[in-house]
Amino acid sequence: MKKALFILLSLAVAAFVYSAISGTAHDFSGNGWSGGEICVPCHTPHDSDTSISDAPLWNHEVQASTFQVYTSTTMTATTGQPSGYSELCLSCHDGSVAIDSFGGATGTNFVSAGNGLVGTDLRNDHPISFTYDDTLATNDGGLHDPTTENSGLGGTITADLLQAGVMQCSSCHDVHGVTGVSSLLVKSNAGSALCLTCHDK
Repeated sequence: MKKALFILLSLAVAAFVYSAISGTAHDFSGNGWSGGEICVPCHTPHDSDTSISDAPLWNHEVQASTFQVYTSTTMTATTGQPSGYSELCLSCHDGSVAIDSFGGATGTNFVSAGNGLVGTDLRNDHPISFTYDDTLATNDGGLHDPTTENSGLGGTITADLLQAGVMQCSSCHDVHGVTGVSSLLVKSNAGSALCLTCHDK
């Protein structure tokens, strides 16, 4: 009974995500190389890559780039090379790995400039892959405490936006388009609402 319920619940979640991603910039089902599939360029039910912690049944080749990371004389967080979900995002968006490099195949279709290309120079992008906790908020003086501040999504910043306490691409971007907000954001940035979720300005 429990197994059947789990399977039904999993199928319901998959159907919901499928319907959300359909028509977004991450819907590759119209490309011949996808085989008409929406999920398979990133995910697989069998033989997934387990080299990145918390990677959900990952099927895409993972980037091996070295990045120039964001630095600032006013930033109190310590940044390093991209990790976690950000590493997965950059497996296409750094421009070094083809979008159709999945399932063991080496692809030839790359993210292009003006179409989501971030590249390997992250110095002009929001910093990622750093611990965002109450200590950072206190030391910085311009950030909300993520353990108590409401995210506007039902819980705290820590619960809803961080991956194991770390700021990642997924902190701001909804890769599956579930929210329906433009630019695949987790919530609207009208009036800088998304920015002000974390930044106390």
